[in-house]
Amino acid sequence: MEAKALEELRKKIDEIDNKLIDVLNERMSMIKKVGELKKSGNTAIYRPEREKSIIDRLYKYHRGNLSRGAIEAIFLEIFAISRNFELPELVAYLGPEGSFTHQAAESRFGAMSQYLALDSIRSVFEAIDTGRARFGVVPLENNQEGVVSETIDLLGSTDIRITAEVPLPIHFAFATKCENLAEVKRIYSKDIGFKQCKKFLNESFNGANIEFVPVNSTSKAAKIALEEDGSAAMCSHIAARMHNVPILFDNVEDSSDNFTRFLIISKDINNQQSQHDKTSLLAKTTDKPGSLMLLLQDFSNAGINMSKLESRPAKKGKTFKYYFYIDIDGHVDDPHISKVFEKHKKDIKWLGSYAKMC
Repeated sequence: MEAKALEELRKKIDEIDNKLIDVLNERMSMIKKVGELKKSGNTAIYRPEREKSIIDRLYKYHRGNLSRGAIEAIFLEIFAISRNFELPELVAYLGPEGSFTHQAAESRFGAMSQYLALDSIRSVFEAIDTGRARFGVVPLENNQEGVVSETIDLLGSTDIRITAEVPLPIHFAFATKCENLAEVKRIYSKDIGFKQCKKFLNESFNGANIEFVPVNSTSKAAKIALEEDGSAAMCSHIAARMHNVPILFDNVEDSSDNFTRFLIISKDINNQQSQHDKTSLLAKTTDKPGSLMLLLQDFSNAGINMSKLESRPAKKGKTFKYYFYIDIDGHVDDPHISKVFEKHKKDIKWLGSYAKMC
């Protein structure tokens, strides 16, 4: 009886799967028509604010057991496949393959997109600037380690804009072909991997004669763990998956609140307003006392919430001058924000307005 009931359930699941395929094909037919209209009007294919509004709507609409994270995971992949139906576009990212930046890129552009792994943040910016790639993915900050100064500096010195942000929880996997920890003699990872997984390492290998070997990427660590007997890697999940290294322990990082904020950048895309936006800008200070304070005061007077303020050296001349990376809530086209921007237009560089994800 139990086997018969199981078989009946499987048949029903197969029927539902067939319906899903039919509905997805119908959706893709609509997507092709949308793509033709966008192509004729030279409209951007990637609209993160539109994708976020769809996920928000679906989460409010659904009545079943799916969490928001599950809905997001399913539909982000559908969106990525849809974009490839409209117009395949190359995505550059800070490599190598299997890096956390690669994972962030895949989380938004899907497994079917075309990717270009580059060896520096500057190379990603150059790929966008020359038109080699339409989008780039680079890290901006980690809540444990701080900002990536090169990303901020390049935003300040180029015409590249922020199209979207991707907050990614940073989880390290302990991947190895060894059957148990006693067989492990060497562990490979980036320096930051050893720093952020100290508790696991101390508890698992206290007193053991283990060699900790730093490498330049977690992807390389996973590759070595696959090829070298008695070795293990502390790496990203995507690196372990790419190199087919079994994961012995998952999420071995010390902090469960370890997040990196990545940026999706492009050259010619301006997002439309949504109900939940963020705007990034660079503000330069003048020799006039209190110039930064006046800008911040105008933000406050306009009821604009500032969520981030980070100083960077201007690197011009012999004096110590700075500019400031600032995140505020809202869109540049919101009336109360546009007024402040107009007043301080000589001292502000707009970097982008985009759907707020963190």
